[in-house]
Amino acid sequence: MGHNSFLNGLLRQTRYPEGFWGRFMLRGMNCGHAPLHRWGFSFLPWQKSWKVLDIGCGGGAVLKRILEHCPEGMAYGVDLSPESVMFARRKNRCDLGVRCFVEQGSAEHLPCAAEMFDAVVAFESVYFWPDLLRAFSEVARVLRLGGYFLIVCEAGDPDDPGWQKWTRRIGNMTVYSAATLKQYLSEAGFGDIAVHLHPRGCLCIVAQSFR
Repeated sequence: MGHNSFLNGLLRQTRYPEGFWGRFMLRGMNCGHAPLHRWGFSFLPWQKSWKVLDIGCGGGAVLKRILEHCPEGMAYGVDLSPESVMFARRKNRCDLGVRCFVEQGSAEHLPCAAEMFDAVVAFESVYFWPDLLRAFSEVARVLRLGGYFLIVCEAGDPDDPGWQKWTRRIGNMTVYSAATLKQYLSEAGFGDIAVHLHPRGCLCIVAQSFR
């Protein structure tokens, strides 16, 4: 029982990192999710001067990758967890305040101006957004017309028994099907929605804002 309790507590750090174990998890996700980051990034038509927002920026590895893809652009990160904000800032300290900016905030209330970004990315974070339609509408608000929204999820099948087990242990986590995400995206004003499936079950969706 004690072992399960500890493991469950550690897994919940994926949802809201805090303290020593939160930092432990952020380091692990920065390294462990690198292949997922590369795969998802391959579906965007990167431009060197883009401004890109990462929602649920976690340990900041995606922000660093954005800066590499956009050498004349800027990367912005938003995360609900203060621990993640501090960690991501340290990860990108060389560019912080110049080409990289990280703030605390939620997907439903982005601390960003309208039509501010050329692209918005969300890796392994939509599971934890309590109001998906509102969050997607916020993403549409901060994207320029024709801007790209990239969603990448390691868990892409809500009927997978393995992921059902993990969602129960993590708590307040919902795995969405591609069809459900497409429906919410359409309702929020997105079009040209493309779905990409990885042989290992990962899900990537790219949509453009037409609001």
